[in-house]
Amino acid sequence: MRRRKAPVREVLADPIYGNKVITKFINSLMYDGKKSVATKIMYGALAAIEKKSGDLKGIDVFNDAIENVKPVMEVKSRRVGGATYQVPIEVRPARQQALAIRWIITFARKRSERTMIDKLAAELLDAANSKGASFKKKEDTYKMAEANKAFAHYRW
Repeated sequence: MRRRKAPVREVLADPIYGNKVITKFINSLMYDGKKSVATKIMYGALAAIEKKSGDLKGIDVFNDAIENVKPVMEVKSRRVGGATYQVPIEVRPARQQALAIRWIITFARKRSERTMIDKLAAELLDAANSKGASFKKKEDTYKMAEANKAFAHYRW
C-alpha cells in the first residue's frame, strides 16, 4: 500500500498569455533545468505558427492541439489469475493534459525539421489540424481501448 497521494503542485500562469497550460508545457519541454531555453523555444514556436498560418493566433492553435491530442480512453495492464489483461479505463482530466503535452513534445523532438522551434511549431499545427504523430498516438490508444472492451469488467 502506498503512503499518501502526492500533493498537486500549482504552477504560475505564464507571463505573456497568462495560461497555466503553457507553463506546464514549458516545464515539460525543459532539459537540465534550462527554463529560459525552453521558454524561447515555446514562444518562438508560437510566433512561427502565427507566421505560417497567417490569420490564426499561436495560442489558439496551441489550445486546439492540446484538445485534439487529449486521450479519452487508455488501457492499463491488470493481472488476473496468471493472465495479464489490457483493461480499458477512462483517463482523468489532469492525466489527459499531461499525456497530450508529453506526446506533442516527444513527437516534435522526433521530427525532421532543422530547429526545435520549427519542429514544435509543425507538430502543434499538425495536432491542431487532427493529423501528425501525436494525434495518431491518441487514435491508436483509443483503438487499443476499444479492442479490449471485453475486459472492461476487470476494472478496479
